[in-house]
Amino acid sequence: MLFRKIKDKLFGSIIILLALISGVPLVLILFFLTKEGISNLSFDFLINLPKPIGETGGGISNAIIGTFILIIISSVIAIPIGIMLAVFLSEFRKHKFAYYVRMGVDILQGTPSIVVGMIAYLWVVKQMGNFSALSGGVALAIMMLPVIITSTEETLKLVPNSFKESAYALGVPYYATILRVILPAALTGMVTGVMLSIARVAGETAPLLFTAFGSPFMNLDITKPISSVPQIIFTYSTSPYVELHALAWTASFLLIVFILIMNISAKLLAKRWKLNL
Repeated sequence: MLFRKIKDKLFGSIIILLALISGVPLVLILFFLTKEGISNLSFDFLINLPKPIGETGGGISNAIIGTFILIIISSVIAIPIGIMLAVFLSEFRKHKFAYYVRMGVDILQGTPSIVVGMIAYLWVVKQMGNFSALSGGVALAIMMLPVIITSTEETLKLVPNSFKESAYALGVPYYATILRVILPAALTGMVTGVMLSIARVAGETAPLLFTAFGSPFMNLDITKPISSVPQIIFTYSTSPYVELHALAWTASFLLIVFILIMNISAKLLAKRWKLNL
């Protein structure tokens, strides 16, 4: 009996130790990013445009605005499609077509981002004849879809069947039951999935190199090339200039803070929604 208790405690201690070890790289990354990036963080950095090479100072306001534009475009495309597919998978779980849709979602989930960028390049960039924010938004939307579909489907499965049965008993048609009863009941969970998908694509660089391409100017036209924070980090970090390296560290710090906020907010929303069920 004593030997079994010792083994249980030893096994529990090993699990805790491994969990702590797995968290060490994250802590070190956050510490190093904060140390290198926060030193150059200022209000001017957030509101100014990049300066020509050789001049000190400058900011990444065009990249910050560009990132939000790309996120808006991708969200407008991915959220409605993702929610509709999730409703289909949730309502027709045993349908033969649902099996193939779910398999396609799983395959898309594992598709490398650079491949998605190449697809968006062929579908949008070559058809338009130029790089653009729209093509970048399409690439990010493709990457957002699996996260939105999977999280929304799992959320809809958790909504009690009694909600639907009560609506049917009152004579509410099927489409109205889905739109006015089921989806509102799962709204917090769906928002959580959307936030996770945004956090997933916010730091993507490879697909944007094939689509949005980047621009040193402030551009609000979605049919023209546009800058983004991940793309500017890539450009600055691979340059031979130390001043640009410093700007890349600060931009990396801002990006990781944004992703952390989105992830933490999504986790808190998910926890709150489960408690309310």
